[in-house]
Amino acid sequence: MNTDTHAAGAHDHHHGDSHAHGTFSTYMLGFVLSVVLTAIPFWLVMSGALPSKQITALVIMAFAVVQIVVHMIYFLHMNTTSENGWSMMALIFTIVMVVIALSGSLWVMNHLNSNMMPIHQMTGMK
Repeated sequence: MNTDTHAAGAHDHHHGDSHAHGTFSTYMLGFVLSVVLTAIPFWLVMSGALPSKQITALVIMAFAVVQIVVHMIYFLHMNTTSENGWSMMALIFTIVMVVIALSGSLWVMNHLNSNMMPIHQMTGMK
């Protein structure tokens, strides 16, 4: 058997990855940012540092959005240039689907709540 035949049948394991994956330092930076972005909201809830529950919930949601961005950049390596923009299109599609599902669920729950029979009318029904 010729060695050229074996070399001609070899597979290319690179699969066209032109963008760089993260280094150890970028993964560690992403990890540290994730820990900080988790610890701060935990402390806010446990200490009751903010005056109302609504403000606390809004601050926690803001931290969650920032943490999603950190995960997308440092762990998923998403940017507008990777895969000719298809990863960004998939992200936009996912966001649209999540917004539709969440808003639809909230609308249905609110509609069901407004159509529920008051508790004082249910006591006489037997």
